[in-house]
Amino acid sequence: MPQKITRLAIALSALAITTPAAATNVVASIKPVELLVKAVAGDSVEVSTLVPPGSSPHNYSMKPSQRRALEQADVIFWVGPEMETFLNRLLGGKEFAGRAVAFLESEGGESEHDEHHDEHGHDHESDAHHHDHGDGEDPHIWVDPILALDMAKDIRNALAELEGANPEQLNANLERFQTELLNKEQSIRASFAGLDNVSLFAYHDAFTRYAKHYGLTLEGVLTLNPELSPGARHIADVQAKLEAANQPCLLTEPQFNRQWWRSITEGLNVTFSTWDPLATNIESTPSGYIDFQQSVADAVLKCLPEQAQ
Repeated sequence: MPQKITRLAIALSALAITTPAAATNVVASIKPVELLVKAVAGDSVEVSTLVPPGSSPHNYSMKPSQRRALEQADVIFWVGPEMETFLNRLLGGKEFAGRAVAFLESEGGESEHDEHHDEHGHDHESDAHHHDHGDGEDPHIWVDPILALDMAKDIRNALAELEGANPEQLNANLERFQTELLNKEQSIRASFAGLDNVSLFAYHDAFTRYAKHYGLTLEGVLTLNPELSPGARHIADVQAKLEAANQPCLLTEPQFNRQWWRSITEGLNVTFSTWDPLATNIESTPSGYIDFQQSVADAVLKCLPEQAQ
């Protein structure tokens, strides 16, 4: 009997050594942030996302159950005050100090990620990135692959500080993600070679950083603020640009009402395509963000005359 107990003790000891610790509990504000967490952490963390499919982070109302999820989280990742305005007061308080990581916090008009972007050799202009949801920089930083890589590095740093973290594995995951992302970025850039004569229009400025990064011609946006209907003057300006544009293509978004822009484009020869900045239908896997970048590229490529419906 004692021998059986000893064998059992040895087996349990071995199991304790080989069984991973309880998964880290991570909360992401939006799906693209969740995808970046998965890229860095793999399946070693449990990730829940606050903004559900079909909703917009610009005007979302959080549920009580999500408030409890924040309380139980080991770390919370969100873009920042200019994007998820519903989180500003909560995550800015003492309760979540040290647990909430914001990727975009403007100081003196330029964000940390814009500075990193410059280091990679990609310039930016403040007027092109102006965002009318607030007074800071355009918060849709995750659509730009280089800024997303900076976000992934911040995620690695935050996760590495948690109890039970495996820094070596996090570093390996980040390195693999960087290699795959840069390869995908080059592939997408090459696929856009035939878009030189296509004038792109977007529903709102969520597409601005993506277009800027890949050198696409973004002639205008239909609304400066997706929370408000555009004014008559702005609509007239957009219609004039659409009429004057060469092979205009309008990129709409599934999170917003589609009906009003139909009247704006009525009678005009405009191609339509839909892209999803919130990656709603992208599977949450370590390669999910790479798939997201390709999904946006696929939507843009539908603007080519030979692919237009």
